[in-house]
Amino acid sequence: MFSDSEENYLKAIFHLERFSKEGVSTNAIAEQMHTKASSVTDMLKKLAEKKLVNYVKYQGVTLTNEGKKTAAKIIRKHRLWEVFLVEKLDFSWDEVHEIAEQLEHIESDVLIEKLDRHLDFPKFDPHGDPIPSNDGTFPERDKVLLSDLSIGESGVCVGVKDTSSSFLKFLDKNGIALGKKIKVIDQEEFDNSLHIQVGKELFTISHIIASNLYLKSN
Repeated sequence: MFSDSEENYLKAIFHLERFSKEGVSTNAIAEQMHTKASSVTDMLKKLAEKKLVNYVKYQGVTLTNEGKKTAAKIIRKHRLWEVFLVEKLDFSWDEVHEIAEQLEHIESDVLIEKLDRHLDFPKFDPHGDPIPSNDGTFPERDKVLLSDLSIGESGVCVGVKDTSSSFLKFLDKNGIALGKKIKVIDQEEFDNSLHIQVGKELFTISHIIASNLYLKSN
């Protein structure tokens, strides 16, 4: 049994570890958790005592095998709840993150396994993020950023890098969703903005938007 705060830290470190080969810095965790470095240090000591992280002062923090297993379990619950909220309760994909943040702390393993079965064992959440299996294995899928496609290339939207409500609402406003085919029509040399085609619609998006959309290329 872990506190909600401990679970949130484990999840944050798990995500940050993907971008750091030398371990995650205390400052990076503080920024992710919107707290002070001193508070992070206190929490890391607690997690280290529970053998969930490898922590040495002034060195990068890494998750132990048990820490990774626990973090994957939390992520699994979060993403399964997001699928449930969208598919069964008709929430939109920009509404579910905050609710799933609360639901992910429910401890019942039996509930989560029944939820997984009820949803027919989904592999990806409503944002295209992989849902780890019960043993912590993440499904893989080939994908590229829209910003990396060349003029004339196209692909099907399979995920988003930015899951903020404002970004998802922008996508909804412009008819961009998972499963939609997107084709690069042209690119502006000045700012790398893209002219794209989604269905029959033609419009222009910024490089920032393009670099936050994952596609499975054709």
